[in-house]
Amino acid sequence: MTQVPNIDGVLITWGDRLFYPGNRVVKVKPQPKLKAGEASQRAAAIRQRIEATVVRRAPQVMVKVTGGGRGMKAIAAHFRYISKNGRLDIEDERGETMRGKDTLYDLADDWRFGGTLIDDVAEPGKRREAFNIMLSMPRGTDPLTVQRAAREFAQVELADHKYVMVLHEHQANPHVHISVRAESKHGKRLNPRKADLHRWRETFAEKLRGHGVEAEATRQATRGRSRNYDPLWRLKAREDGRLRTSRAGAKSGAQAQATRAEAVEAWMHVGRVLAMSGNEADRDLARSIATFIKEMPAMQAPAVQRQAIDVTPQPKPIDIGPHR
Repeated sequence: MTQVPNIDGVLITWGDRLFYPGNRVVKVKPQPKLKAGEASQRAAAIRQRIEATVVRRAPQVMVKVTGGGRGMKAIAAHFRYISKNGRLDIEDERGETMRGKDTLYDLADDWRFGGTLIDDVAEPGKRREAFNIMLSMPRGTDPLTVQRAAREFAQVELADHKYVMVLHEHQANPHVHISVRAESKHGKRLNPRKADLHRWRETFAEKLRGHGVEAEATRQATRGRSRNYDPLWRLKAREDGRLRTSRAGAKSGAQAQATRAEAVEAWMHVGRVLAMSGNEADRDLARSIATFIKEMPAMQAPAVQRQAIDVTPQPKPIDIGPHR
């Protein structure tokens, strides 16, 4: 008799790879096993993420580090850019707003002397003294809600740092530019890595949902996507009509292909186990996953694609007794 798998256990194992990649990092100490109640709660959370991603196709947030300044001249130039040379309101970490070209000089002096001195021009190879972050949502999202969510994001993720933020709503998608001083008020330096960016996306999406805006922070690979986002200098050049070169719209390297293939494998496991469930809602999710995989860009080999879309459980074999 075929044994029914532990559906929640499979969901947690493979769902973590899709939605919580940080949980897969090997730690020095073994992670404690989830208790029965905790496991069911985690599996329920993964079901919600699956539904948001493959059924409702919830809008995806974007949080991107677009660069950073090593000297005060470069940092001040970014202040001018994001504020349109003082024509847009700038909000700082205290919630105070400022506007006007003259205020930019005061802001630059505050950052220059508000901690370790930042020279006008940094020596070659010197560390960044500021990071530029952009938080964005698709067209149609209320810009003021994006601004409120970005403010709450910064209060959580950039606490103890000097930062300024400016809302841009004149382009297709509403977004907020944040410039944050790398050194905190306590001397600790910001050094964002891939795991930090994923957490930042999760935080931003959570803040948007708190304001009634449906938002998700699913990785590109999980969605079968591989878009190359332009760095800020290309965005600026395109705005000014100075962009003369093009770049590939999608990532096509071996690492990107391997990451997408791993995501397809995880979706296959999740879809198949949900298809075996006695719960009709789980089986509906399995069918949605099958459709979702079929619609993924054809980045994997055809054989993998054909295998990936089959999430219907195979019929149980009939025991006709031993052969004579």
